[in-house]
Amino acid sequence: MEYRNLGKTGLRVSELCLGAMTLGREASESESFEILDGFAEAGGNFIDTANVYAGGASEEVVGKWLSRRRREDFVIGTKVRFSMGSGPNEVGLSRKHIMSAVRESLRRIGTDYIDLYQVHAWDPATPLEETLGALNDLVRGGMVRYIGASNFRGWLLQKALDLSRRSGWDLFCSLQPQYNLLCRATEYELIPLCRAEGLGVIPWSPLRGGWLSGRYRRGMDTPP
Repeated sequence: MEYRNLGKTGLRVSELCLGAMTLGREASESESFEILDGFAEAGGNFIDTANVYAGGASEEVVGKWLSRRRREDFVIGTKVRFSMGSGPNEVGLSRKHIMSAVRESLRRIGTDYIDLYQVHAWDPATPLEETLGALNDLVRGGMVRYIGASNFRGWLLQKALDLSRRSGWDLFCSLQPQYNLLCRATEYELIPLCRAEGLGVIPWSPLRGGWLSGRYRRGMDTPP
């Protein structure tokens, strides 16, 4: 396994990042542990999940597995944005929801800090200043080491970076966009922007949900 710095940070991550979206959902706990064990044995240290994956079960599975390992050997990323309950403040990127969601993620993962805390998508109902200020407070408070964004448009990502820079806040160090051979729009603005600003790029769905792995074939019946 090769390692590289995440963006302009000093954080060293394996070039392959294990996406944990299916852990605790399509993959049982025992199957998930086998996947995680194989990844670690191959030298992988970067695991990405989100609070919304399987309603929190993915974070719990990662946490149970991590409890058998040395915490400092792994870089754990998770995300916040989407609904985690029926209440009006259990969704979005408000300060209230972020502060509540990060504590729940810490509890499920069984750790006292998150290496990479990412906003899962833009929240047009919340001022960007409120979101970025809350994330900066999490870093300053030691609950989060680095922050990143996922599913941001180019103009919004640049606006967030400029605003944080002017305010003296911690900047996003990475972007997690959809990027694969069937989804190339990322190359128009986002990749050049990340290169110019020194952000790490963590592609999600690199095999396009199985389309590039041979899972689907011409003439086959639609899977359930």
